[in-house]
Amino acid sequence: MSGPLLQVRDAACVRGGRRLFAGLGLALAAGEAALVTGPNGTGKSSLVRMIAGLLPVAEGSVTVNARCALLAEQPSLDAELPLAKALGFWAAIDGGDVAAALAAVGLAGLAPVPVRFLSTGQRRRAGIARVLASNAPLWLLDEPANGLDAASVAVLEGLIAAHRAGGGAVLVATHLPVALPGAHEIRLGEGA
Repeated sequence: MSGPLLQVRDAACVRGGRRLFAGLGLALAAGEAALVTGPNGTGKSSLVRMIAGLLPVAEGSVTVNARCALLAEQPSLDAELPLAKALGFWAAIDGGDVAAALAAVGLAGLAPVPVRFLSTGQRRRAGIARVLASNAPLWLLDEPANGLDAASVAVLEGLIAAHRAGGGAVLVATHLPVALPGAHEIRLGEGA
């Protein structure tokens, strides 16, 4: 595909009658990444949700030219199902490989365990596995390092690097350090 996978032009976000940001522009092509940072309440998660189509764009435009996978606060997995079966629901839609995704995040041994029994970090890694199994070219990751130990953050960084090397693009909104070499940096809340 030629052209950007994601194009944000002069976008503004209003939540609860409050303008969180305005005039935001960004383009992500294959292999690129964006790192969105800023204090709590400045619109990092709202930006991710706008790009995913879950929140309206108050001004400007957001154009997504590729299938995207969203990692939000909750992993979007049925808590009562065994992990592999919960991931299998999404993999059946997206055509992904559950076993490979679980192995990539170090959860293969927990495949038969119901999602509700997973720790916070394990649930976050399960959400990352869901993104991996989506086969989506564009990843939208909202606070992906929350609940992860240092070794798991390193795995996340490696998965992002491999996705970019394979022609994917990634937008990461975070207040925790996540290494994204060469990423476009967007700091929300400057001067607020």
